[in-house]
Amino acid sequence: MKLILALFLLFSFFTSAQNNYPQDYFSNPLEIPIVLAGTFAELRSNHFHSGLDIKTQRRTGLIVKSSANGFVSRIKVSHFGYGKALYITHPNGYTTVYAHLQKFSPDIEAYVKKHQYEKESYQIELFPKAESLTVLKDSLIGFSGNSGGSGGPHLHYEIRDKEERPINPMLFGIDVKDSTNPIIKSVYAYPLNQSSVINNSNQKQKLRLIPQINGDYTVESIEAIGQIGFGIETIDRQDLAANSNGVYNIQSFLNGNLNFEIDFKRFSFNETKHLNQLIDYEHYAKNKKRIQKLFKINNPLSIIKENVNNGFLSIEDSTNSVYKIRVADYKNNESWVTINIKGIKNNVPNTSVKKTTPYFIKSDQSTHLNKEKVTVDFYKNTFYEDFYLDFDVKNDTLLLHDDIVPAKRNFTISYDVSNYNDSDIGKLYIARLVGYKNYPLYTNTKRKANLLIANTKTLGKYALAIDTIKPKISPINFKDGQWISKYRYLKVKIDDKESGISNYRATVNGKWILMEYDYKTKTLTHDFNDGVITEPKNNLKVIVTDNVGNNSTFEALFYRK
Repeated sequence: MKLILALFLLFSFFTSAQNNYPQDYFSNPLEIPIVLAGTFAELRSNHFHSGLDIKTQRRTGLIVKSSANGFVSRIKVSHFGYGKALYITHPNGYTTVYAHLQKFSPDIEAYVKKHQYEKESYQIELFPKAESLTVLKDSLIGFSGNSGGSGGPHLHYEIRDKEERPINPMLFGIDVKDSTNPIIKSVYAYPLNQSSVINNSNQKQKLRLIPQINGDYTVESIEAIGQIGFGIETIDRQDLAANSNGVYNIQSFLNGNLNFEIDFKRFSFNETKHLNQLIDYEHYAKNKKRIQKLFKINNPLSIIKENVNNGFLSIEDSTNSVYKIRVADYKNNESWVTINIKGIKNNVPNTSVKKTTPYFIKSDQSTHLNKEKVTVDFYKNTFYEDFYLDFDVKNDTLLLHDDIVPAKRNFTISYDVSNYNDSDIGKLYIARLVGYKNYPLYTNTKRKANLLIANTKTLGKYALAIDTIKPKISPINFKDGQWISKYRYLKVKIDDKESGISNYRATVNGKWILMEYDYKTKTLTHDFNDGVITEPKNNLKVIVTDNVGNNSTFEALFYRK
């Protein structure tokens, strides 16, 4: 059996290796060997990772090069997400993306700052004409950094096709040293309806992995009847890094026949949200571990390539079946799990009883809920599956189930605040209560007459919160009235512990100046090399506004020669 599967997979591997992606067109975007902190399509919070995270030796400021000839087609600078990002379109139709940059090359940097000063905004998105910023292969385009939502210095690198779909860069010959087999961390068996039984239970079962000498795994034989499925928690590691990265391909086989396949080669951004239906979302919410389901329930993901009966197994009485899982990385290093299944009908199963509530949500219908002064609207196809919802309102606190059911689109929460004083209404916002202490986390809130409205994809506990505290502003590297002629940077710290910072504005002698905001360090930084501050005596004014409109003003005098 193993020999037949091996021959089948060997043929499949060589067939897939003959891809149509150019192998020598794109070069390494860094001047150091590629070592990965993150792989393509690995599982992240609410999305698949759309590129490679290339380590930069824990440093910022490494030279970043264009992988091929082309032109800068898009530039985006944002506080969060990709931070400073470049998009380069190439003659062959592909686009490469370089994100979390520290800064751009001098010509691109000048182009960006010109537009930032014109729009008086640090955050900006530009779409230069093809002839404006042309680049050559291996030419300098920027320097690696830690901007945006980066968790540490690295370069996020992507290759996209004409439809803006990200593709695994390794398919283009981007090479990473890897001779290490994927690691299987856990395997689970799932009864898929009320009449299904696994090991005398109607509940999910964690199976005990038994490592084999050859590096593969088995589990203790299971007894089952009815429709069942399996899930796997797995990671991959490359040779030169200890990071827990994503795998490239997962297949399952029932009695030697391909049963299910997840292929992480390419996806589209409009489907990445469906990751939450691929994983056991409730298990992740409770344990922070992602089990990938090897069966499909109302999931349109294109990375699910092959499936027989959506990956469901129908186990009959007095049968013996062999279920195998193969996990592979891009270099075709593989790990196998073998599960023997005995079909045994148990007349007294430990059947789980589903909790019921007065609120049954049908995924294909809209639902309107209202209690006291709180309204919740679920629109058609908000959820993947039907379920019983916990819903209650007490003293402006909304209990909206636990965050254990994934949503694929926003729903709306509305609070009628007409009973509040006019002076308070402007400072109210809708907060999601998180953690053991129910910390109020600001949810983007809009006001319409006496209604506060928030759109979200997350179930859980919500409440009205009030923010009457102004943001804090303090200088970091200077004092009022100081001479700072030898300084290159002017730095100010801003912070808001309630609803969070919404926007800021800085001027010197009444003219807007560019200050880059790093939310991770809560720092605003102005580079004097911008050349816009030319007077010896300078009046700095910084205004910071939080998400409910509280604002603070900081003013200081500084001198420069």
